[in-house]
Amino acid sequence: MASERVGSNSTRNLTNQFVQPAWRIALWSVAYSTVLAVAVFGNLIVIWIILAHKRMRTVTNYFLLNLAFSDVSMAAFNTLINFIYAAHGEWYFGEVYCRFHNFFPVTAVFASIYSMTAIAIDRYMAIIHPLKPHLSAKATMGVIICIWSLAVVLAFPLCYFSTTKTLPHRTLCYVAWPRMADDPFMYHIIVTVLVYLLPLVVMGITYTIVGVTLWGGEIPGDSSDNYHGQLRAKRKMVSTFALSWLPYHVFFIVTGLNKRLSKWKYIQQVYLSVLWLAMSSTMYNPIIYCCLNNRFRTGFKQVFRWCPFVRVSSYDELQLQNTRLRPGHESSMCTLSRVDTSILSKDKSTCSQNVCHSVRHGSASCYIDPVGPPKYNVKAF
Repeated sequence: MASERVGSNSTRNLTNQFVQPAWRIALWSVAYSTVLAVAVFGNLIVIWIILAHKRMRTVTNYFLLNLAFSDVSMAAFNTLINFIYAAHGEWYFGEVYCRFHNFFPVTAVFASIYSMTAIAIDRYMAIIHPLKPHLSAKATMGVIICIWSLAVVLAFPLCYFSTTKTLPHRTLCYVAWPRMADDPFMYHIIVTVLVYLLPLVVMGITYTIVGVTLWGGEIPGDSSDNYHGQLRAKRKMVSTFALSWLPYHVFFIVTGLNKRLSKWKYIQQVYLSVLWLAMSSTMYNPIIYCCLNNRFRTGFKQVFRWCPFVRVSSYDELQLQNTRLRPGHESSMCTLSRVDTSILSKDKSTCSQNVCHSVRHGSASCYIDPVGPPKYNVKAF
């Protein structure tokens, strides 16, 4: 996406108008390198936390895994290359990578935002329609495959029309649309609607409904202490994505409507700023997980336990362990699944006597009269 502006506006210029002083290049290098380092290492840690711990393999976390994969991929393959090309105005990486460079950012951003959308819809179904069937692991994988397939279809024109052009003083990588005057602007409008406005509207509606439903209420059981915090974390993910990418989309729309702006002497600095903000969206989610989710925070503590100021307590050690008890063990602490919103009291150490029946091997099943509401299963904690 970054090369559309540089390529389409520079094919008429034989000299490089994007040359910058060394001190400015150094400052931008530090800024972009920080994004690259935090995004790559942070998202790799998130991927490890989910894959290495069975307790973390939930439907929501599979979508978070997909989100982390798309973010780390875009950070690793595009952030630095985008900066080098935008800062120097010269393409050093060949035609094959030129096609990939234009194709992959749209694909990765589509996968990221629709993974967040899938999480929002999953939370909506869990709270608003708790008794309806929820996504299984296979269905979740099917949704993820569909997301990536649609992302590839949307980004394919960028790959198909990408090319390089060698001028006397430099080489360009750009998208050679059939109608250079109109196609780039129209395509970006489509991308803005499908990859920005539509998913944000869907997430805004679902999280608003969920927030109103939970207003003043409690989710009993295991989730009573942290569910609202988890919901707040997901809202922060959406907010940071929206704020990070808004200037980028506005930039392309404004410069598409007024092409004279592309000749403004400070336009490159504006572009590098909005590009940095957009690329920085790949590094925020791991920070949000670490700050607002106990289990992810425990995973980060384990990774950085070698640091002198990081302490891993015995409680932290239990956070990522499987909750199932071995045979022969019993527990008096019962935790509810997400559909159980009115069975247990806030005290997690006991279950109500009229609904909870203990079993010797460390499990319990809560039930009520057969003519009443459906049964509820409770797992030992």
